[in-house]
Amino acid sequence: MRAYIRPLIIFLCALIPLASWCHTVSLPHDTTEKATDSPPDIASMTSLLKDFAAGKDARIGIAVIINGRDTVSVNGHRDFPMLSVYKFPQAIAVADYCVRHGISSADTVAVGHEEILADTWSPMRDRYGIRDLRLPLSELLAYSLQQSDNNACDILFRLIGGPQAADSLMNTLGFDNIVMASTEEEMHGDTYLCYQNRSTPLAMARLFDRLYRQGMRSESAMHETIATMMIQCATGLNRLPAPMAGTNAMIGHKTGTGARNSQGRIIGINDAGYVFLPDGRNGYSIAVFIADSAYDMAATEQLIAEISTIVFNILNRRDSL
Repeated sequence: MRAYIRPLIIFLCALIPLASWCHTVSLPHDTTEKATDSPPDIASMTSLLKDFAAGKDARIGIAVIINGRDTVSVNGHRDFPMLSVYKFPQAIAVADYCVRHGISSADTVAVGHEEILADTWSPMRDRYGIRDLRLPLSELLAYSLQQSDNNACDILFRLIGGPQAADSLMNTLGFDNIVMASTEEEMHGDTYLCYQNRSTPLAMARLFDRLYRQGMRSESAMHETIATMMIQCATGLNRLPAPMAGTNAMIGHKTGTGARNSQGRIIGINDAGYVFLPDGRNGYSIAVFIADSAYDMAATEQLIAEISTIVFNILNRRDSL
């Protein structure tokens, strides 16, 4: 669920053609075999991240998995509301459903006018209006993953059988700490349902590691499309991608942004993804969840950027040795 007032950065995605997912992106493969033997400074990173999170007026969860071997965690086993980050595991469930039913990303999905809600974040509605239409599955995925469209998300849930279908797949894949229970429409009606759609930072980092490093993206054309879409999206540049500006690093990621709860705190500001370091051989998955923040959106996003900077600087410096 996204906040009603969006940061201006979200509009960058409006500048990206929805068909941009099909452009060629060269993603490194087999990074485990090619990874450097130079060990990361795990102790230093852990200490810096713990010190940074301490004393903040928010719940902060961090997980970093480096080349699939070394793991750094701060509150990594605790539950946090995923918010729109859950559109990533949902997309994995969509890919699984389509593979099993012989559906391609070019196939179209019927969308009823009643599914296009007026009072939610929806660039799709802004483009097409409220009417019956048919859209390619690839376009619905692009709206959901690249622009965090809530209507597109719920249409995809309807296609696969609801949040419970995605939750069941997560359990089957061994990600029982990723819990999907409510649609965007349901969360819009009761913001506390945002806390039901939850994950631990470690579980989300593991899922990104599975997609980008362990080869899940090669399981089908749909999985590859999902991986490419998240790399090409321009939202959240002031969160995890912030320290990578001006480098050859690449990140595939999904953000999540919540409204304020009844205590006046932001339910959550999140970002999770996989980083390919500039050498193309090494990488890491990272999940940063910030819940119940007493700060405003810009300050909370800055916390994510500073956490990402700590991790990136340590691993990029090690990578260049």
